[in-house]
Amino acid sequence: MSTGSDEPGEVAMAADETRAGGAKSGQSLGSRAPEFIRKHRLLLLSWQFLIFAIGLAVVVVGIILLPLPGPGWVIIFGGMAIWATEFVWAQLVLRWTKRKVTEATQRALDPKVRRRNIILTAITLVIIGVILGIYLVRFGITMPWNIENQ
Repeated sequence: MSTGSDEPGEVAMAADETRAGGAKSGQSLGSRAPEFIRKHRLLLLSWQFLIFAIGLAVVVVGIILLPLPGPGWVIIFGGMAIWATEFVWAQLVLRWTKRKVTEATQRALDPKVRRRNIILTAITLVIIGVILGIYLVRFGITMPWNIENQ
């Protein structure tokens, strides 16, 4: 559980980012704990443990909700965001995830991809309809309360 730097008051930076006055104006990596907490090693470790425990609880709830109806992925990303307030690795994972979601959104909005998806959906629905029609012609519709004992 490290803030990514050796000194208690320092904040780690990504290699492609610079501080004030630089070409890139990105948000710095590292701990966002209050200054008085970063000054004391024991307080910082306690703070990091607390942030990790809260983030872990939120991520576990999100994982539990994945197979259930509910916002499982949103809750998992919320837990990652909690971790990202303190841990560089979580900040990097969250950045990567945001970049991938943005790329996927742009690809999905491409007219060629949308047209392809609509065509594939239509073909799939036609195939399901044909199979359902064949089943109904062959076996008919029998309500459960009309089924005789076999």
